[in-house]
Amino acid sequence: MPVITFKYSDLEEFGINIDKKELIDTIPMMGSDIEDFNDEEIKVEFFPNRPDNLSIEGVARSFKGFISQEVGLPEYNITHSNEKVNVSSEVVKIRPFIAFAKIKGVNFKGDKLKQIMDFQENLHWVIGRDRKKVAIGIHNADPINEPYEYIATKKEEHSFIPLEKESPMTPQEIITEHEKGVKYAHLLESYDMYPLITDKDNQVLSMPPIINGELTKLTEDTTNIIVDVTGTDEKAVNQTLNIICSSFAEAGAQVQTMDVVYPDKIITTPDLSPEEKEVHVDLANELIGGVNLNSEEISKLLKKARFNAEIIDENTVKAIIPSYRIDILHEVDIVENIAIQYCINKLNSEIPDISTVAYEHNWFKSEKILREVMVGLGFQEVMSLMLTSEKSHYEQMNQKEEEHVQVSKPITIDRTMIRTSLINSLMEFLEDNKHEDLPQKIFEIGDVLYLDDTKEVKVKTSKKLAGLICHSTANFTEIKSNVETILSNLGYSMELSSSDNPSFISGRASSVKGTSEVGEIKGFFGEISPKVIRNFTLEYPVIAFEIEFL
Repeated sequence: MPVITFKYSDLEEFGINIDKKELIDTIPMMGSDIEDFNDEEIKVEFFPNRPDNLSIEGVARSFKGFISQEVGLPEYNITHSNEKVNVSSEVVKIRPFIAFAKIKGVNFKGDKLKQIMDFQENLHWVIGRDRKKVAIGIHNADPINEPYEYIATKKEEHSFIPLEKESPMTPQEIITEHEKGVKYAHLLESYDMYPLITDKDNQVLSMPPIINGELTKLTEDTTNIIVDVTGTDEKAVNQTLNIICSSFAEAGAQVQTMDVVYPDKIITTPDLSPEEKEVHVDLANELIGGVNLNSEEISKLLKKARFNAEIIDENTVKAIIPSYRIDILHEVDIVENIAIQYCINKLNSEIPDISTVAYEHNWFKSEKILREVMVGLGFQEVMSLMLTSEKSHYEQMNQKEEEHVQVSKPITIDRTMIRTSLINSLMEFLEDNKHEDLPQKIFEIGDVLYLDDTKEVKVKTSKKLAGLICHSTANFTEIKSNVETILSNLGYSMELSSSDNPSFISGRASSVKGTSEVGEIKGFFGEISPKVIRNFTLEYPVIAFEIEFL
C-alpha cells in the first residue's frame, strides 16, 4: 500500500497543532495505518481507495475535518487561464485523453519537491496502473508558452532532451536507450507514432507516458507549473487532475483551468464541481450497527468528512461530495465515512442473533485427497494470493496478454489482476526462495477467474492444481511420471497431445485430458522455457504441470 512520509512540522504549516502522541493515536481512526514514526517524522500507510490522502495537503485536509478544526466542503477559488491545448486526431488513436491545468504560486522549498514527486508516483500506480491507464506530467511553466499541442510524432522526429540527460534524443532512442523509455516501452510498442506535448514554439514538454523534457524540469525555485494528465480512460484522467489540483489549492496555490480542444469538442479542465448523492438514516444505522443517529447528527458527521450536507427529511440527507473524493461510488461509501467520523472505537460489538449448522463442502473433501497425493509424492504445499500482475502473469511467463479481471483500485503495483493460472505464483515463490536447498517440489490448489462474455454473470471461477519441481537434472520424463501418478491416484484416465504453450520449451511440453466417474480434467506439463526461468531470476531447470477440474 502507498506510504507517505511527512514531518510533524508539515502539519503545523496547515494550522494543525496537536500533541504527537494524540496525532499517532488519532490517524489510524481515519482509516490508515502508521508504518513508522520518530521524533521528527511519521510514515502513514493509506488504502488506495483514498488517493486524495496521498499528499500532505490531503492528509491535513482530512485530519482537520476529523478533529472538527475545519468542517464542510473545501472551497477553492478557481479561475480561467484563457490558455488552451490542441489535440490532434492522430494522437487520439494512441492515447486519446488529456487534461490540463495551470497552477501559480506553488512552493517547492525544502522537502516539498520530493513530496510532490512521491505523490505523483503514488497516483501513477494507484489510479494509473503504472502509467498504462493514466500518466502525469508536472512542468515548470515559465520556459514555455501556449497554445500547447498534444500530437503524435514519427519515431525519428522531434528530438528533445529528456529528464536527467544532456543531449537530445529522438522518441525511438528514448524507447530503446533511456532507462524510463526501456521500462515503459511496452505501453507504446504497438504504435507507429508516439505522443508528444509541445508548446507554440515547438518545444517539447513531455513524451507521455514515458518521460518529461529537461526544459520544464522542476526545481525548488519553480513557482508556476503546468500539469498534464494523459491516459486511456477519460474519467480516470480527469479524476487524477482534480486530486492534484485540489492538493495544490489546499496549499494556497492558484489553480487555473485550461481549454482542451479535441477535433470534435472543447473541454475545460479541471472541473472541481462537487457531486450529490443521498444517504438514508435508516440504512446508515442498520449498516453501522449499535447506533441510533438522526438526520442532524449524520449531517454533522458528513461535514467532518469534508462533505457538505443538506437535510431533506427525517430519513434522507443529501451529501455534497468534493471532486477529489473519487472513492464515493455508492450510498454505502457515504455510510462508511459516517462510521469513520463517528469513530469506530465508539461502536459496541454484538453477537449476531442467528445460529447455523456448518458442514464441509464436497470440494474441500476432494482437496484433502489432492493434498494427500501431492504430499505423498514429496511435494510441499504453498498458498498464494489470487491477485497478481500482468507483468508476472503474462510478460514474465512469455504469454500473450488476454482479457482478464482487473482490480479496480489495486493495493500494490504487483497486485493488479486476478489470476487465470497458478504457475506464475509458484515461479514467484521459487524466486523468493532460491536460497533454499534443492530439489524444491511445491504445489498449490486454488481458484482462478476467467472472463466469460457468453453468460449473464461475466466471470467464471475454476479450481486448479499446479506443481513445480526445480533441480539441476529436472526433465520432461520426471514431470510426466509425476502427472501420471497423480491422475492415476485420483482415478482419472490420461490422454496426451502436443502443446505449443510458450511458457515451455518447444517439443518438451504436452497437453493432457482425463476423465473419471466424478468428472473431467484438462491441463499441461513440461519443461519451463529458459527465457521464463531467467525472467524469474532462477538458475536451475524447472518443470511444471497445471490441471484444471472441469
